[in-house]
Amino acid sequence: MHHVGRLDAASMSTPDAYRGRSLGFRRQSLIDGLAGSVHMGFGACELSPEGHLGAHVHSYEEAFYVLEGTPQLAMGGETFELAPQQCGLIPLGVPHAWRNRGARACRWLDMLAPRPRDEHKEPPDTFFTPEPAFGDRPRTLDIRDPRCRHFFRLDEGQMDVDRLKRGSAVGEPTVSASMATALLAYSGIAVKMLVDQRLEANLLTMFMVEYQAGGVAHPHDHPFEEAYFMLEGEVEAVGDGRSYVLRPGDVFWTGVGSVHAFYNRTDARVRWLETQAPQPPRQHSYRFTRDWDYLGQLLPAE
Repeated sequence: MHHVGRLDAASMSTPDAYRGRSLGFRRQSLIDGLAGSVHMGFGACELSPEGHLGAHVHSYEEAFYVLEGTPQLAMGGETFELAPQQCGLIPLGVPHAWRNRGARACRWLDMLAPRPRDEHKEPPDTFFTPEPAFGDRPRTLDIRDPRCRHFFRLDEGQMDVDRLKRGSAVGEPTVSASMATALLAYSGIAVKMLVDQRLEANLLTMFMVEYQAGGVAHPHDHPFEEAYFMLEGEVEAVGDGRSYVLRPGDVFWTGVGSVHAFYNRTDARVRWLETQAPQPPRQHSYRFTRDWDYLGQLLPAE
């Protein structure tokens, strides 16, 4: 099973659970139970200038990726002012609140796991609290500070293989380089983890994917669900034998066992934000169709 959708500002609305608890907050659900998902909720959020979303807590993990604006997030006794390409994890059961002190709307993507319950069904999975309060002096995100362990920033050049061949200076404003922060590159594809166990996520992952011209992922499936939100370029996506051309603003989702593939047939790079739930197992995350086709060819000869 798979699903294709698109971000549409006209489809955004204030969720019922947040009515009377927010101002200027709207969300579009892109992936949910109606799309066929069992494990995840994925959506786009918008907060108007001077808007806010009151302090609340969820019974699921929430990862976010900022698209536009400078939203402020109050969590863990701190107020952080975020910016585009910054992301993070709001752990399960942790009180938090959002506000927008900027002159323009803020927009971000959210990934929720396990999948939130349908609205109006009991028991609820969102609870409003009196805390946390916003601080008078929001701090900008410093990912070198161990106290910012639930956040990450995707800087320019972090997905440039040639640049990463060179050593970094100890004082560079980036998270310390290690296997945990490495760039994975294969078959014209680069993958940079954003939210995973390193940020203390237990139920989901979020990462950036970049395809160079000619990049390809051959047909395969997984024992988990994936969602892909297009940010740049154009890619051919195949889901269960059906082909689609995805462009910025499009969202693609594949369920457990859904055979899918991607082909960059353009001469420009392609970039999308990808999420997974549940987290991949230690082994057998990928099942490539070509490998089992090959076995089928060998067996008659044997």
